Amino acid sequence: MTDDGTTGERRAELAEGIAGVRARIAAACAAAGRDESEITLIAVTKTFPASDVRLLAGLGLTDVGENRDQEARPKADACADLPLTWHFVGRLQTNKARAVAGYADVVHSVDRPRLVTALSNAAVSTGRTLRCLVQVSLDEGTPSEVRERGGVHPGDVPALADRIADADGLELGGVMAVAPLGADPLPAFARLAEVAGRLRRNHPAASIVSAGMSGDLEQAIACGATHLRVGTALLGGRRAIVR
Repeated sequence: MTDDGTTGERRAELAEGIAGVRARIAAACAAAGRDESEITLIAVTKTFPASDVRLLAGLGLTDVGENRDQEARPKADACADLPLTWHFVGRLQTNKARAVAGYADVVHSVDRPRLVTALSNAAVSTGRTLRCLVQVSLDEGTPSEVRERGGVHPGDVPALADRIADADGLELGGVMAVAPLGADPLPAFARLAEVAGRLRRNHPAASIVSAGMSGDLEQAIACGATHLRVGTALLGGRRAIVR
C-alpha cells in the first residue's frame, strides 16, 4: 500500500510516467540522429519509498538515483534482493564516503581531490569498485553560488579525472553536470559535451555524460548525454517524507 492508493494504482501511475519519459527520449533521439539504446534512464527516487523502487524494477527500470545517504542507505538495504544499479547523484560529504561506498555503484558528484581519496579508501576497505564521474560546474554565477551547487571548473576536470583514474578501487566513468538555474540549458550542455570530448582523448573508456532531468532531457540528449537523472516526470511531485 502506498500513501496515495493501492499498489496496483501506483504501479499504473509509474507505468504511465515511464511511458511518457520513454516517448520523450525516443523523440529527442530521433531529432538528434541517435539510437535510444545509447540512453540510460535513472529514476531519481528521493522522498519516495522503497515500494516505488520495487514497482519501478518490476516495470523494467532498474537504475535508481538518490541524493542523500540518510535516505539512500535504508532504501538500498530494503531492496537488496533486486538487481538494481544504484547511482548517488547528490553532493557528497567526505565523511559519508564510506557509507555510500557500501551500496552505490556509480557516484556522479565527485568534485574535489579529498573526496577522491575518501571514496578510494572506502572502496578498498569494502572490497568494491566504484564508478566515479567528475561533476562539472556549468554555472556562471558568483563563487558562492557555484560552490553551493558543486562541481569543478571545466579547466580543472583533467587533473581530477586523472586522480580518479589512478585511485585504487575507483573507475573513471565520465562527467556529470546540472544545467544552470534560470538559463537556457542547451549552450550549457554543449559546453559539457566539449569537456567530455576532451576527457575521452586521454580516457577513451570514460564515455558517460550524465546530464538532463525532467525539464531539460531533450536538450541534454541533443548534446550527447548518455545518462538522464529523472524524478518528477517519472514519479510525480516530491513528497515530504525526508527532511
